[in-house]
Amino acid sequence: MYSFANDYSEGAHPRILAALMETNLEQNAGYSLDAHTEHAIEQIRQEIRCPRADVHILVGGTQTNTLAISSALRPHQAVIAAATGHINVHETGAIEACGHKVLTAEAPDGKLTPDRIRPILARHTDEHMVQPKMVYISNSTEIGTQYAKAELEALSQFCRRNGLYLFLDGARIGAALTSASNDLTMADFAALTDAFYIGGTKNGALFGEALVIINDALKQDFRFLIKQHGAMLAKGWLLGIQFEELFRDHLFYDLAAHANEMAVRLRAALIARGYTFAYPPQTNQLFPVFSNDEILLLEKNFLFHPDQAVDDSHTSIRLVTSWATTDESIDAFIRALDELKKASA
Repeated sequence: MYSFANDYSEGAHPRILAALMETNLEQNAGYSLDAHTEHAIEQIRQEIRCPRADVHILVGGTQTNTLAISSALRPHQAVIAAATGHINVHETGAIEACGHKVLTAEAPDGKLTPDRIRPILARHTDEHMVQPKMVYISNSTEIGTQYAKAELEALSQFCRRNGLYLFLDGARIGAALTSASNDLTMADFAALTDAFYIGGTKNGALFGEALVIINDALKQDFRFLIKQHGAMLAKGWLLGIQFEELFRDHLFYDLAAHANEMAVRLRAALIARGYTFAYPPQTNQLFPVFSNDEILLLEKNFLFHPDQAVDDSHTSIRLVTSWATTDESIDAFIRALDELKKASA
């Protein structure tokens, strides 16, 4: 049985495992003060063309989101997210547990725009309500769509005019940057946001997310906050080594590009056989619509997650390709599609 359930089913790219093995008996300074982490931070600063950025490499996405958001907001302040946003749907109320409300906007394509944020600002006008102070977005989004440069520029300008921090969840930033429709660079994220992170867990690392803080107002005492939240890994070099390798010889982009290439093959096969999608297929997350009977047959040989009911007899499912997805697994799914067509003929 092959899993299309997510893009972190496998361990790590062999080059990362080899780097960890080669350095296994090194003695390194703890708490991310080691030479490997320092080098990885410099690599990231060069990649984003922002030498003044603070970079903190943390273990996981929820941890990174919670730290970034809770450290930026005062007790009475809130964060705005799309209704589909990860902090609203899949983080067990982590932001609310820190005392901050998540204000949501309906966004059928998973993306926030100035027009979708304005009504929230208009409703929260005085001290009897929480004060919106941050906008949270994901790229690629939780439904596989992505921001164009013009969209991110418009959102950035709106946030700056309205005194809002803009924070970008980059758990799948690699998929966004290497898709065929992308027109953004890593440096654009540094120029247009106050903070963002570079996801390693879903792009070939064992674990790790590199939080990049651009806005000086958000930098102060951040290592204190990391420690206080239990997020400071004693063996921090294990994170540093992985990002050191990811940003050596274009590996980060190569792994993400492979995930997208596999998704393109899968998307083309689905379209050729008449299947539609719940959301525009742009990156390595696809949401095709199947009949419920077809889903039962596919579940015999493949793992995936249901998304939402389309009608009484059809449901969209999520198929995710990864840096490790093979041509053979795509071929097997295509054969399964052909079997479905034969069975329904």
